Amino acid sequence: MKSRVADDAQKPSFSCCIVAEISANHNQSAERAENIIRAAAMSGANAVKLQTYTADTLTIPCDNEYFRIKGTLWKGRTLHDLYQEAHTPWEWTPRLMALANDLGMDCFSTPFDLTAVDFLEKYGIARYKIASCEVVDIPLLKKIALTGKPVVMSTGMATLGEIDEAVRSLRENGTTDLTLLKCTSAYPAPPEEANLRTIPHLAQAFDCKVGLSDHTMGSAVAVAAVALGATVVEKHFTLARADGGPDSSFSMEPQELKQMVHDIRTVEKALGRVCYDLTEKQKESAAFRRSLFVVRDMRVGEKFTPENVRSIRPGYGLHPRYLDVVLGKHAKCDLATGTPLSWEHVG
Repeated sequence: MKSRVADDAQKPSFSCCIVAEISANHNQSAERAENIIRAAAMSGANAVKLQTYTADTLTIPCDNEYFRIKGTLWKGRTLHDLYQEAHTPWEWTPRLMALANDLGMDCFSTPFDLTAVDFLEKYGIARYKIASCEVVDIPLLKKIALTGKPVVMSTGMATLGEIDEAVRSLRENGTTDLTLLKCTSAYPAPPEEANLRTIPHLAQAFDCKVGLSDHTMGSAVAVAAVALGATVVEKHFTLARADGGPDSSFSMEPQELKQMVHDIRTVEKALGRVCYDLTEKQKESAAFRRSLFVVRDMRVGEKFTPENVRSIRPGYGLHPRYLDVVLGKHAKCDLATGTPLSWEHVG
């Protein structure tokens, strides 16, 4: 299966791959998951992303203090209980992948353990996403790298040293196409904690493509990330936040995603290239720059002074840099007020 994500990321323009993360927003309904994918396509997303895990592949059913969530959106719940509610049933995967592909989008997934990688390989997954929490799971990273598939890895919570260890583990085991995503692992994430200037630093430090896994509300942070070089933007996506679910409160709705796609495409057009040439529109406007004009009727032989020649708009006369050269010289002919000055007038 050809990866549209990889193709889009290589294009010189319109290069940002916009990924709609379904996560737990299906609310355990396969029909709703399919409707989310359809809405993502209609909103302009390039790809949708799944998560491949079960509660038992992520944790154990234990309710002591170590397994109870503290200080987040899901405070008080046990990990097993949350993941049981949030997981995407694995048997949906081929249907969802096929639907996304039929709609012109890539569909890839985040495996959270070794068995999930084996499962996804059976269905020819085009690329893998590594979640922020799994950056430190070196055995999982090696397993993913050995598939030879492109990898997108979020870096939330990881130190620079941990990112370096993860990148080396991936590359040493076969990953050649790597994209690192700046990520703030808070739900929702405050914009002031986004630290988007990390994006170009990641690109330079690890010589790879970069992007953003964004948990802030709205699209401003994601749009800014594209201006800083992001080639992938990932946002959680739902049909309506009011529908509820573990991730709904910080997810985008269809109209919001559509607007973000529009804004990102506009920014990509605006980024362009390093260029100091005048565009056709600028050439039209150049007529309104200043130039030297006769501003008082003059007789032949009359001296040019600040009273009869000035730098004014429009731009049909001599360049203003020549004002000091012209002053003190004499008119070679009669000149009417409003005449653009040229060298044939100056003697």
